[in-house]
Amino acid sequence: MKTRQFWYALPTRLIAQHPSEKRGEEKMLVLHRDTGMIEHKHIADIVDYITPNDLLVVNDTKVFPARLLGTWIDSPGAVEVLMIAPATDDDQLKEGIEAQSDAYELTWSFMIGSGRPSRKGQIAVFGPNKELQVELTEPLDGGMWQGVFRSKRPLNELLDEFGHTPVPPYITREGTPEEEKADRERYQTIYAREVGSVAAPTAGLHFTPEIFAALDAKGVKRVAVTLHVGPGTFRPVKAENIEDHHMDFEAFSVSPEAADAINECKARGGRVFCVGSTSVRTLETVAAREGGEGDPTPLMVAGRGASNIFIYPPYRFRVCDCMLTNFHLPQSTLLMMISALAGRERVLISYALAVKAEYRFFSYGDCMLIV
Repeated sequence: MKTRQFWYALPTRLIAQHPSEKRGEEKMLVLHRDTGMIEHKHIADIVDYITPNDLLVVNDTKVFPARLLGTWIDSPGAVEVLMIAPATDDDQLKEGIEAQSDAYELTWSFMIGSGRPSRKGQIAVFGPNKELQVELTEPLDGGMWQGVFRSKRPLNELLDEFGHTPVPPYITREGTPEEEKADRERYQTIYAREVGSVAAPTAGLHFTPEIFAALDAKGVKRVAVTLHVGPGTFRPVKAENIEDHHMDFEAFSVSPEAADAINECKARGGRVFCVGSTSVRTLETVAAREGGEGDPTPLMVAGRGASNIFIYPPYRFRVCDCMLTNFHLPQSTLLMMISALAGRERVLISYALAVKAEYRFFSYGDCMLIV
């Protein structure tokens, strides 16, 4: 398929620059896969669409303040770094961020922006007292670098003090201290637990304790998986044919409890409601490894790994039946994923109606339920 087949017109005024005034007030467009019927609801109405026979699956990854603003050690030139992952054999990002040692020296991969070319041996410093420094040691694929971060205090303490929440590039507001403070809370799900993402699983941003309480009262079960979202989530599809695009790897884990709950739901004929594309990618990756081709109920197995699955039409979903998702960029891999679930034409019609109804788009915007 051609990338241009997933284009749609979007007025820039509909790109949400701030979260809603109150979490849980967002509008929700509901698309019925079988009939194409579209309804205009609000996120709290999701309770009406999930039954006790179904299962809600969320991604409990936690965004850390991975964006650092500093200067070169030998000049006042500005440097911006987006930390991605620790370069260790252990892929538990939480351990890499919260490592405690006498040396406080950690090797990480990261993206870097500066007014001058980057080269090995350069050192950048961050923080009001320049407490944190990074030495560039090795260029990596995709314009990234590997380097050694050094400090006299634990990295997580420093990031909490002067790291910035890495909001997406289409949020172009100035970033006042008040907005920075709001981002720390609102660009995070209420159930975030496992540290490691540089971008939020944004479909989950809409949930509130009240919505979960209503689902609990109805008897709806939910489980969490973990997929740490990397910068590849914003990487545009530049290939003319979508089959030529390659996804970045992202670390995931599935607990025994989550695997068992999903297997039980599929066995009893219930529906698996995935909250966001990251939950979908995690489940479909495991299912693709464990289930045979044509197996309608693939076995979910607990474990950890990395996923670069690229889902686009005519992909046949093995686990995901329904999906809560935000509205995505034109020609993006995320738009291609939901087109595989609901049909490209129906998705584009839904988006056109969402534009007409002035839904708010992208990370801080409204949401869409595909049932």
